[in-house]
Amino acid sequence: MTTKPENLIPQRYPFEFIDKFVRVEAGVEASAIKLISINEWFFSQDNPNNLIVPRPFVIEMMAQTGVGAILSLHEGENLNVFFGGIRNAMFFKDIVPGDVLNITVKMKKIKGKVGLGSGIVLRNEVVICKADLIFIIEG
Repeated sequence: MTTKPENLIPQRYPFEFIDKFVRVEAGVEASAIKLISINEWFFSQDNPNNLIVPRPFVIEMMAQTGVGAILSLHEGENLNVFFGGIRNAMFFKDIVPGDVLNITVKMKKIKGKVGLGSGIVLRNEVVICKADLIFIIEG
């Protein structure tokens, strides 16, 4: 199953940081793909020899993937899901143009208006980043 992000999450260009959902299990897990292009708007034109994806954007990729898992559980409801916080973030490698990222968020718990998830970003099956994420559900 492949789903366009705009069919599941509210983010749009330039703040849509995933290219497609490849797996969504409502309320349990979501996986997405992001191909990093040299034309990404966030790459600085000041130093074209040092094109590295800013780390907050990597966290946002995981957050958007997690939002997809939560919103798919509440399909048809008028809900907003916000990124509420991050814990235990670890970055192991930089991300550069040409990288294809596999992003997965597994929801550990959704209770009331709070969701807790665990995210991981892989490049060629090597861990690039992992973090625990907190989501706030409004609606």
